Amino acid sequence: MIWRMTRSGMVRPLLVVIAVVLSLAPLQAQDTAAKALVITGDVSVLRDGGPWALFAGNSVRPQQIVKTGPDGYARFQVADGSTFEVFPNSQVTFRANRGSLKDLLDVWIGRVKVYIQHLPGVENPNNVSSPTAVISVRGTVFEVSVEDLDGTTLVSVDEGLVSVRNKVAGGEVYVHPTEQLRVWKNQPLARKILDKGSVAKGVIRAIEDAARVALQRQAGGGGGVGGTPTATGTAPGDKGKGGTTNTGAPADVPNPAPPSTPPPPPPGG
Repeated sequence: MIWRMTRSGMVRPLLVVIAVVLSLAPLQAQDTAAKALVITGDVSVLRDGGPWALFAGNSVRPQQIVKTGPDGYARFQVADGSTFEVFPNSQVTFRANRGSLKDLLDVWIGRVKVYIQHLPGVENPNNVSSPTAVISVRGTVFEVSVEDLDGTTLVSVDEGLVSVRNKVAGGEVYVHPTEQLRVWKNQPLARKILDKGSVAKGVIRAIEDAARVALQRQAGGGGGVGGTPTATGTAPGDKGKGGTTNTGAPADVPNPAPPSTPPPPPPGG
């Protein structure tokens, strides 16, 4: 049989097919991961029973939990180009349902912002869940904030359209750009409320987020993201000391003492 396959020229094409299949296996595993583009402050992934610090370039696998501290911020990207940001004091599970690429995030506490990418005319459905809500999207920019331990969830839409369902009480509401919807535990969904100030609030929030990222990247300096900030020439504790400024000398070198006041002239001089 092998001799016949060799004579007929089938062996080489078969080997090529096998090689392609083997090469695609690690790519498919990689496609399900999220790559950290920006990491600043206290950001960790929970694995092997404890937290492991995350750095830019690391990947988060499905069913892993990302946790940020009071100064933590992270931006991740998935294979289709979509990105999501995780803000301070947050905890999220990435792809809790390993078998479904539609289930992007489970937000347990804190705030995330999601940017879904899609080709023109091609839907890219994704779901983001909280303890009280399921948010379904079709290519949009939106935020999800879980505000308390009861799972009270605020959904804010910048672009596109999202569908919000209450996990317990049922019901479904569509949220459009500049609109917000709050979901409470065991309460039916209220009709969507257009916040007239949401546009201004969204602009302010976007400016704050952009400033946060810029400052965090600057803080990374020459050491890269998360690196040790470069000294600026001001020694710790100098601020507020009678207006004295540091002249660039090492911190352990005292500033020269001011010249003493000359004595008054003698009487009759």
